[in-house]
Amino acid sequence: MKKYLPLILKLIAAIIMLQTLFFKFTGAQESIDLFTKVAGENEHLMRIGTGVLELIASILLFVPKKVWLGAGLTLGLMGGAIFSHLTKIGIEHNNDGGTLFIMAVITLLAGGILLFQNRKDIPFLKL
Repeated sequence: MKKYLPLILKLIAAIIMLQTLFFKFTGAQESIDLFTKVAGENEHLMRIGTGVLELIASILLFVPKKVWLGAGLTLGLMGGAIFSHLTKIGIEHNNDGGTLFIMAVITLLAGGILLFQNRKDIPFLKL
């Protein structure tokens, strides 16, 4: 199991991030509502920008020697999502029972573990 843990964590993080892209990129109303709470009239910039960054992070998680970069980007994105939930959106959005918040926490944890596991590949750290 220990040898499969990194793959499982990558899949969890990537699947969670990738499943939301359809809603972000197609302008689904629930996505517009959520990003309007955070960014106001600039919701489209934040919604699309976040989607692009989540796509990049998901790809990098599967690129050898760049897993650390994908994991770091995942941490930043999910940290921002969790912060937004705690300050502007609320734990529960659109009667989802906190599902989006919980998925962000799970993705943050997966990214954190992956970053720790791949810390030796971070070029500017002398480990």
